[in-house]
Amino acid sequence: MDAPRLKIDFVSDVSCPWCAIGLSSLQTALDRLGGELPAELHFQPFELNPQMPPGGQDITEHLTQKYGTTREQQTAAREAIRERGKAVGFEFRKEGRDRIYNTFDAHRLLHWAGLEGADRQLALKKALFKAYFTDGRSPADRDVLIDSAAAAGLDAKRAGEILDSDEYADDVREREDFYQSHGIHAVPAVIVNDRHLIQGGQPPEVFEQALRQIAAGQA
Repeated sequence: MDAPRLKIDFVSDVSCPWCAIGLSSLQTALDRLGGELPAELHFQPFELNPQMPPGGQDITEHLTQKYGTTREQQTAAREAIRERGKAVGFEFRKEGRDRIYNTFDAHRLLHWAGLEGADRQLALKKALFKAYFTDGRSPADRDVLIDSAAAAGLDAKRAGEILDSDEYADDVREREDFYQSHGIHAVPAVIVNDRHLIQGGQPPEVFEQALRQIAAGQA
């Protein structure tokens, strides 16, 4: 009998470091499972800072205002995140982020990429994470978004046309509203088969065990 196929919705923001860690962890878990548990991976939009204006905000100022943390606490947290990323094969630049940006246009491109195919959407998500967290580039910058789309094997000209319009804006807002109305207020949120929630950037072992249990329950 064929193994049950898992539908995985990865709700996240491209400006969320724990989302980059969570994706790498999830992919590690899926690699360990091999063909044992086939899965469809879909990326769903969530904006940590939907009101962020053009140009963004200094990261230290932003984190201090939002969470009340000190510069020293932020430095320690950044190093812990860098180590967690390294453990699952994701590289965070040592200097960390300079600014936090609006990510709505990135989500519009990700929605389009999903229509082009799951592999393209995954490739774009990883390219956007790399651009921001590894290379220190802005995920709100038009050229960065187009470069990321091209790196993911998508049509750069078409990406530019989408960015110069309001295309897929309503689709992204509808998806954002859907997940928030269903109780998703922190990311990453990994939803399996529309009913099982795995919250946070968990280690690969946690994802692997959870996916095995879910698959066993539906077999």
